[in-house]
Amino acid sequence: MRKPELSAAIAEQAGLTREKASEVINAVTDQITAAAARGDDISLIGFGTFSVRKREARSGRNPQTGATIQIAASKTVGFKPGKALKDAVN
Repeated sequence: MRKPELSAAIAEQAGLTREKASEVINAVTDQITAAAARGDDISLIGFGTFSVRKREARSGRNPQTGATIQIAASKTVGFKPGKALKDAVN
């Protein structure tokens, strides 16, 4: 499901226009992005938790040349699904 399809489904379920549903989706994703940028965890009970994870610096290999390269430390966002989401999928 892509964003336009999600907007249409939310609009139908909530009795909103597609434009309003799209604005709601944008607001939610903007707030999740802002919280993750601050390093905060985002917990949506029953759905799951988004959390910022740290990756340590490590060495890797260039697949074309086989040369060893140093990969810098970085941060990434992880997602842990909640029980309700797991149950719905299974």
